[in-house]
Amino acid sequence: MTENRIEQLKVVSREMRIDILKMCHSCGKNNAHLGGCLSSVEILSVLFLEIIKMNNNCSNEYRDRFVLSKGHAGIALYAALKQIGVISQKDIQKPLRGVDAELFRHPKRNLEKYIEVSSGSLGQGFPYSVGLALAMKKKSYNDSRVFVIVGDGECNEGSIWEAAAFASHMQLDNLVVIVDKNGLQLDGFTSDILQMDNMEEKWRAFGFEVATVDGHDIEMLYLELLHARERISKKPLAIIANTIKGKGVSFAENVPEWHDGFLSDDLYEVALKEIQNV
Repeated sequence: MTENRIEQLKVVSREMRIDILKMCHSCGKNNAHLGGCLSSVEILSVLFLEIIKMNNNCSNEYRDRFVLSKGHAGIALYAALKQIGVISQKDIQKPLRGVDAELFRHPKRNLEKYIEVSSGSLGQGFPYSVGLALAMKKKSYNDSRVFVIVGDGECNEGSIWEAAAFASHMQLDNLVVIVDKNGLQLDGFTSDILQMDNMEEKWRAFGFEVATVDGHDIEMLYLELLHARERISKKPLAIIANTIKGKGVSFAENVPEWHDGFLSDDLYEVALKEIQNV
């Protein structure tokens, strides 16, 4: 990846953060999942602008699949889809609740907008992605991949590890799970709720090839995700992406309350200025 392209993706990531702020602000006192959206920005920007192959048709059977298992980052997904022209500016200006909503705080399946699965019940999206990967294997879609983002708090769920064991057993080398490891979840710090610091060892023990990256380093993400496309292996791949919850907004970084918070007018203006001045 060239230095120029890296800079372009940094601009894209900043634009995504601005769109995330706008959508979270529009939720008002209904709150929005600002923190986990901001931690996943660079992962999503690299995936959708550089890695995922949509084959110019969201219903093309040979396309890559993307599953956002940590569905509370749906707003970040919409910001990424806007960058590739699947979602419009008009779409993201619509309410995320009520009768006029077309996009929602948690993703709702809509293949026209490349939203593969309704998600938000944590621990459910990853098993679904394992099923997709198995089906694609059986249909010999050998050049297609399934990419799935899970949260580190989500890895508390037993269904994650049941699915991981099955994926390894079935040698689903077309499956790539990216753990957005931001160290926080709804109830506080993951280290206080259920210690998962040995994440690499856990995935490796379940039969995965494992890599660890800085989840905000565009070049590192690109190299690992490109490897995920091109590698020859019989193992599924887990990429542990170390991130900062609330990345880019000083009052939200590493603050548990911003898992799902109210972005007031004043705080919105502060956050917007911080993102724009990066």
